[in-house]
Amino acid sequence: MSLAKPKKSKVQVESEVCEDKYMGRGPVETRAHLLEDIILVRLSNVLTKAEIQLVKGSDSVRGRDLINEIRIQLLENGRPLLEAVVEDITGCKVISLHTDISTVTGERVILFALDRGLTTFSV
Repeated sequence: MSLAKPKKSKVQVESEVCEDKYMGRGPVETRAHLLEDIILVRLSNVLTKAEIQLVKGSDSVRGRDLINEIRIQLLENGRPLLEAVVEDITGCKVISLHTDISTVTGERVILFALDRGLTTFSV
């Protein structure tokens, strides 16, 4: 006989998604927002000192492009782990993941689209 998992609240899901061990080297602030079948993660101050200097350099456009390329590749390499973490936390399958980073503000957003809304089941 298996026991059903207790229901998690919206706040519990958002809090678990924000744990530093899953979202990177340690942004200054991580916030997650659960919106039915979407989890939006907002990370502040994610750029390293070297990346900030690259953006401030004489070829800042190329610097921004390099940072975006590297960050996209890093996320793609870690994508299976991130999706597995979100699936474990929510009990939903991740059907797509989208991300963007601002080299101006040092902010990154990651959006997880889930196969169903979290208000309709127990996790």
